[in-house]
Amino acid sequence: QVQLVESGGRLVRSGGSLRLSCAASGDTFSIYTLGWFRQAPGKEREFVAHINWRSGVTDYADSVKGRFTVSMVDAKNAVYLRMDSLEPEDTAVYYCAAKTQSGGVAYIFTSYNYWGQGTQVTVSS
Repeated sequence: QVQLVESGGRLVRSGGSLRLSCAASGDTFSIYTLGWFRQAPGKEREFVAHINWRSGVTDYADSVKGRFTVSMVDAKNAVYLRMDSLEPEDTAVYYCAAKTQSGGVAYIFTSYNYWGQGTQVTVSS
């Protein structure tokens, strides 16, 4: 079992920055990929970014590439999502998720089997 807890979401002005945190506990040795997804009101959940738990290799959705940065601490018990140049279109509930199965692709939310509770990010114009 893997437990994930997000934090750091809040109201921020357009052009501002935030850092979201995802604390991981439990059987973290079983994690292949830690992903970030978001869901805005009236929209489906969409991929934001992911990081390989072993290698640290990252990838990003085109909509956030160059603005968001995923990183993890050396202890591999926390992952951060640095968000710069925020826009109102970034407003959503942000979730971290763990993929512990070797199958599936990291860009699709159904590939992940553990999820945090989500943290609200609101960007005002």
